[in-house]
Amino acid sequence: MLPFIIRRLFFLPVVFFGVTIIIVLLMQLLTPYQRAAAFARSEQQARNLDAIIQQYGLDDPWYMQYGRWLGQVAQGNLGYSRVTAEPVLTTIRKRFPPTLELALFAIIPVIGAGIWFGTAAALNRDKFIDQLTRVLSIVGWSLPTFVFGIWLLVIFYGGLGEFLKDFAGGLFRVEPGRLSTPYIIELASGNFRSYTGLMTIDALLNGRLDIFWNAILHLILPVTTLAVVASAQIMRVMRSSLLDTLSQDYVRTARAKGLEESVVNIKHARRNALIPVLTLAGFVLTGLISGVVITETIFNYPGLGQWAASAAVQLDYAAVLGFAVFLSMVVVIANLLVDVMYGIIDPRIRYD
Repeated sequence: MLPFIIRRLFFLPVVFFGVTIIIVLLMQLLTPYQRAAAFARSEQQARNLDAIIQQYGLDDPWYMQYGRWLGQVAQGNLGYSRVTAEPVLTTIRKRFPPTLELALFAIIPVIGAGIWFGTAAALNRDKFIDQLTRVLSIVGWSLPTFVFGIWLLVIFYGGLGEFLKDFAGGLFRVEPGRLSTPYIIELASGNFRSYTGLMTIDALLNGRLDIFWNAILHLILPVTTLAVVASAQIMRVMRSSLLDTLSQDYVRTARAKGLEESVVNIKHARRNALIPVLTLAGFVLTGLISGVVITETIFNYPGLGQWAASAAVQLDYAAVLGFAVFLSMVVVIANLLVDVMYGIIDPRIRYD
């Protein structure tokens, strides 16, 4: 197993080069003046784009520009993000914990609900639970994330805003974001110590149950948006995979030997049916950790996805490349974890 993991980690630079070269080539579709406008920080600089082109070598061949950027990356400098007015690496460090917290809260109901409903549907084929699962999966699969998120935003932050205010203890109105405004102001004063960057955990470590509860309230709707859409995919895959597994010869042999139905279904059939589900779960987790752009934008959640969307709209060249580097590492590591889990779930898979 260890040699396999080492080989896959060596594959990380290949993915890194491939992703960044594609981004650089796409940027070359813009003229030097268009790219220079992205570097202008004042009206005076915007009126003298030729100086910016000369300063950054934006009219040089793409491989020279890529080489200069690669040299900066080797020194730990991913550039300066105009969107956040700070270095790209600093922005990633600040924005990653909120996205990770959202991903961790979302992945449990996504995988748990998907596997449970998919298993129940397959074991009760054509019964009520199966029909219900089909309806839920079709609705969740076909429902656009931005539509469902906006519905929740309008209903709970708009129509039920006063109810949420009372539900929060009558202290603060729950609003889109990571925390309510009074708590954000309090945190900015420096009286709250950050240990992990995960607001719920840091609130508990600081003994602030009020901040913990407020953070949970702000996570409910983004997590619900992600869980409904993503779990629908896992439901469909789990149901079809388990139905196919239940028809295999080794399952019928296990029943013929007199094993209990629950042992056959759970230990033998579902374990093998989880392999394609695990692949899909890896993609879902990759998407969550890299930043769910639409969901974070709708709920004004200060994560990587919101930052990447703003960077793309404002042609923040350094931020787009920095996000691509981070995303490439997340994809490789997530795929590695999925491959390792294959060997744990399926004893037939060996990486020796």
